[in-house]
Amino acid sequence: QVQLVESGGGSVQAGGSLRLSCVASGRTFSNYVMGWFRQAPGKEREFVATTNRSGGSTYYADSVKGRFTISRDNAKNTVYLQMNSLKPEDTAVYYCAADRYGMGSNVQYWGQGTQVTVSS
Repeated sequence: QVQLVESGGGSVQAGGSLRLSCVASGRTFSNYVMGWFRQAPGKEREFVATTNRSGGSTYYADSVKGRFTISRDNAKNTVYLQMNSLKPEDTAVYYCAADRYGMGSNVQYWGQGTQVTVSS
């Protein structure tokens, strides 16, 4: 089992920044592909960003490309999501995810989520 605990959410005005953190425990962190997803009220959960096991490769949803940066520190068992130039449409619950193989349709592990609210 992998336990994931997110932190760093909050309320911010449009144009502001937040950094989310997700600490993993229970298994060897560097064996897992890590990602972030989000779910806005009334909408389905959607992919935001992912990083490979070493952190050397990243991939983003078009909606956040150029504004968000995913990174990981394998020594600290932590993955981050730096969010800049936030927009009201970024308002959602953000979830950390871990999987041995990638952010496909059956991600193995999820965090409990952290709320991000962006006001105009």
